Amino acid sequence: MPGGFDRVLAGWSAGGPVAYVEAEYFGGVGEQRAAVWEGGTLVLGPLQAEEGRPFPPAGGPVSRALRRLGVAARAGEEEFSAVGLHRYRTSGGWVA
Repeated sequence: MPGGFDRVLAGWSAGGPVAYVEAEYFGGVGEQRAAVWEGGTLVLGPLQAEEGRPFPPAGGPVSRALRRLGVAARAGEEEFSAVGLHRYRTSGGWVA
């Protein structure tokens, strides 16, 4: 995560839980990172799933962070899709 951004997120979490999630994929292969802050404290992570390694039984970093925020996916669906993160393939898509 960008240097010092963890302090910003910790500050924001005073008003409620905040997650940092990052996913970088190309051709179906990639990495994920995530962390969650609540009440100014890091409560999950930082988590990282490196390229080529399977997710643990608890799920990937992004799914675990989203669950910590209260996201509930339906059977056969990941939290990533449940909140619509699959709709945009680039950061520019989120900005637009």
